[in-house]
Amino acid sequence: MVRLALFDIDGTLIRTGGAGEKAFAKVAAQEFQVPNGTAHLNFAGRTDQSIVRDFFTQHRIEPSRNNFERFFHRYVFWLDELLGRTRGRVLPGVHELLRAMQALPQAPLPGLLTGNIRLGAEIKLRHFGLWDYFKVGAFGDDHEDRARIAAIARDRGARFLGNTLAGDEILVIGDTPLDIACAQVIGARTLAVSTGLFGMDQLKAHAPTWAFESLERADVRLICA
Repeated sequence: MVRLALFDIDGTLIRTGGAGEKAFAKVAAQEFQVPNGTAHLNFAGRTDQSIVRDFFTQHRIEPSRNNFERFFHRYVFWLDELLGRTRGRVLPGVHELLRAMQALPQAPLPGLLTGNIRLGAEIKLRHFGLWDYFKVGAFGDDHEDRARIAAIARDRGARFLGNTLAGDEILVIGDTPLDIACAQVIGARTLAVSTGLFGMDQLKAHAPTWAFESLERADVRLICA
């Protein structure tokens, strides 16, 4: 039985209309004087810290603690600003799935497993009215390595529940092969959805426990049993 359900954010719960990538680009241009600084960065499924480190490396900027702090201080400002200008949305089936989980006789603890820094995750999910669903989480400022973030999310969930968690008591829900891979490192079940950049065939190639076109297709009685 699933006792901890860990959700990715971008492409799984919401689409921001590109607000996150646009906020990165604003910081690159205005704070670090690099126009089009995000043109060659890969965002899908990665941690914010690793993306910023790639930006620093590509443009020969020292990856110092001070520079990371400068970047993220301005990033959250621009993220909040741009979310109000872009046409983002909650993805199909998200509210229904979360409510159906809550209604189960033994409801799993809902949590987050995301490469977003914590404040960025909160800004995004509050904007779309989803933040208060989640009780625990691990974020991109906990670690650059997504597998380590998965382990941190597992451990925080276990502490919240007051017990240890076996791998098959954890469900990780995401839209990229990296979500599947980090879940497999901790032995968790995986539910992949093709609501992001990856199609069903690409996701199934990484052997998730389940794969659906969207969360509308997911039966909580099946995936949480």
